[in-house]
Amino acid sequence: MASVARSPRDILLETDAEYQRLAEQHSKYQTELNRISTSSYLSSEDLLEEIRLKKLKLHVKDEMEMLAARLHAPPKQTQ
Repeated sequence: MASVARSPRDILLETDAEYQRLAEQHSKYQTELNRISTSSYLSSEDLLEEIRLKKLKLHVKDEMEMLAARLHAPPKQTQ
């Protein structure tokens, strides 16, 4: 039986509390963006909030990617 290779993100999601916290925050930002996008009318405040949420979501995603990259990177050799 062939084993399925798990991505670093899947491993982190199961084992790393910081990654889990970031993933949850990312999901909350996405939920808020979905709420804003379904509105029939967007006020200037809504548009500013949408921009703010997109920036926050991207920042969290970048942090998640850095954690995943650290897991995937080969260990540094010491001399």
